[in-house]
Amino acid sequence: MNYELILLLLCLGAVVGTMSGLLGIGGGLIVVPALAFILPKFGIASDMVMYIALATSLASIIITSGSSALNHLKLGNVDLFVIKWLMPGVVIGGFAGSNVAEWIPSHYLPKVFAVIVLLLAIQMFLSIKSQSTRSLPSPFITTCCGAGIGMVSSLAGIGGGSMSVPFLSKHGVEMRKAVGSSSVCGCVIAIAGMVGFILHGAKAQGLPEYSIGYVYLPALLSIAATSMLTTKFGAKLATTMPTPKLKKIFAVFLLFVAFSMMF
Repeated sequence: MNYELILLLLCLGAVVGTMSGLLGIGGGLIVVPALAFILPKFGIASDMVMYIALATSLASIIITSGSSALNHLKLGNVDLFVIKWLMPGVVIGGFAGSNVAEWIPSHYLPKVFAVIVLLLAIQMFLSIKSQSTRSLPSPFITTCCGAGIGMVSSLAGIGGGSMSVPFLSKHGVEMRKAVGSSSVCGCVIAIAGMVGFILHGAKAQGLPEYSIGYVYLPALLSIAATSMLTTKFGAKLATTMPTPKLKKIFAVFLLFVAFSMMF
């Protein structure tokens, strides 16, 4: 740990906070690939990097999504019906995803992450011109969908915004409320996933100093310090920007992340 690493992580947190408020993502789509690239350069073992990146990403999402969710609540961008029925599913799925990640060899995790994000980007591009007025499914189906979102999101170290935003948008929820509701769900997914990674990491060997399980505290605290300050700027942008433009930004961003992790 040194000043160069801390400076990089502080800058990363500022970007994460802005994108979280703008797109309803918890920041994992930025944090995971960034940490996977940065940490090996500072002496962290390569076979541990993806587990640490996923766990630390989820821990930072608790703070980032929580801050973003509060901003969206103040702006009236949260659909309480959505929260009520997605929440039980995302809790179960978030914890399950961390268990699945433990079974996957570390060198396959970046590819799994990239494929998930690529599919999400394609789905969002297809939905840009969609004017769907389809209502949300039944409460039970919505909860089951939440479980799927939670599991895949925890497995990829993301807060679920990249899945819940397209899901809600497709079912007729206004983009701004989809983004705001996603921030709330993302915080819950992150808590469940982080707990799983801490429990599994408690028995791991060779972790860097200042770690709790697979959560690397210097990265967590640095990212959180700046991301909390910048989520409000992203939330204000989300309120003023038109829906089609938000979808395009989201889709292009997902494509960039997918290809950066694939190659």
